[in-house]
Amino acid sequence: MIFKRKLYDKMLEWKREFDGKTALLIKGARRVGKSTLVEEFAKNEYESYILIDFSIASKEVKELFHDLSDLNFLFLRLQMIYRVNLTERKSVIIFDEVQMQPLARQAIKHLVKDRRYDYIETGSLLSIKKNIKDIVIPSEETRLQLYPLDYEEFRWALGDTVTIPMLRDAYERMISLGDDLNRRLLRDFRLYMLVGGMPQAVDTYKSTNNLSIVDQVKRNILELYEDDFRKIDPTGRAGMLFDAIPAELNKNASRYQVSSVIAGEKEERVREILADMQDSMTVYIAYHADNPSAGMAFHKDPRRYKLFLCDTGLFTTLAFKDRDFTENEIYEKLLNDKLGTDLGYLYENIVAQMLKTAGNELFYYTFPKESSNQNYEVDFLIARKNKICPLEIKSSGYKRHASLDAFQDKFSERVLGRYLIYTKDVRKDRDIFCLPVYMVPFL
Repeated sequence: MIFKRKLYDKMLEWKREFDGKTALLIKGARRVGKSTLVEEFAKNEYESYILIDFSIASKEVKELFHDLSDLNFLFLRLQMIYRVNLTERKSVIIFDEVQMQPLARQAIKHLVKDRRYDYIETGSLLSIKKNIKDIVIPSEETRLQLYPLDYEEFRWALGDTVTIPMLRDAYERMISLGDDLNRRLLRDFRLYMLVGGMPQAVDTYKSTNNLSIVDQVKRNILELYEDDFRKIDPTGRAGMLFDAIPAELNKNASRYQVSSVIAGEKEERVREILADMQDSMTVYIAYHADNPSAGMAFHKDPRRYKLFLCDTGLFTTLAFKDRDFTENEIYEKLLNDKLGTDLGYLYENIVAQMLKTAGNELFYYTFPKESSNQNYEVDFLIARKNKICPLEIKSSGYKRHASLDAFQDKFSERVLGRYLIYTKDVRKDRDIFCLPVYMVPFL
């Protein structure tokens, strides 16, 4: 199944704007649909294409990139091997899983200069960064990131092109939807939280309508990630940090507590592992902003952070990893919000995912309460214009928002707008915008 992806339009912009002056590098976590998207683009936008999948390419193909002195010979051999005729400025060559042959990536500099064809590369950022020893990294690359399907893409996959424009209009006008419609919309959104945005999981849901089978697909993807983490850190620490994400969020602590997961590990080594995990695009990191302002990156604390999964569907499966499979009964209760447990951490992960996919870096803020040893916590901060917007995430009510109020008292001149993200209908509580969680992408 080929799903409509928003990145397709950005790829078209690259093709029109650069006209072969740069190659296009599509980065993303494993199984987010990079190869499928790129091949569909090649089929639609070019007269012909050659797809070189370096994970299965022959020795002969790989060795072609050892010597670039005769590009005519290179192109002739590729056309003969793949039985495809290439046309100048009307064909594209795809380097799929380019990290498996670093010399092909190095060749981009010379291939782009030649200008005969367009070039698109795919790969995970982690592998790309790891496999660069003794090669020259080409500057002639335009880089785009592909994430799991966002909520609008998920609705498209289910044949729904109406819901998101309707929600966007309601958000822009800040009009109430009504409790009945909100409940239906929230149930639809929880389905997205459970299935997730991995194309294989979405396709499986469409073909089976069975969340337990979808769960097995997600478990297979998680196993792939675990294999990658073992490559990052054979000691297993990266995998342990990854597996503990749901439990750490559920603690509602002000930071990810590494010591409770792996004892005695040096901070410098943990940072290295986290950097590699972040590069794999399987996790997102929200850093504490010590001085919340429009330039939060200048004030992030690298020692205080929270970890989130790139896909909340995977997050849901990981949270129930203690059993061999997750029964449909569990999914049904999650879908109807009747599991009988606080799922605030699940909503926190989906908000992090939506903010990141929309292009925001993730920050949060904590500060002590004057009357107790506890802290106020603003779950997320986003920069808008020259000010900031604090977000508080709730899985239920709206009448209490002490952290937002205290933050306003402390930083009133810096605040553009305050948002409480929850499961109820659109409303305004004084100057606080109370928004159902499915409206986060519009912020």
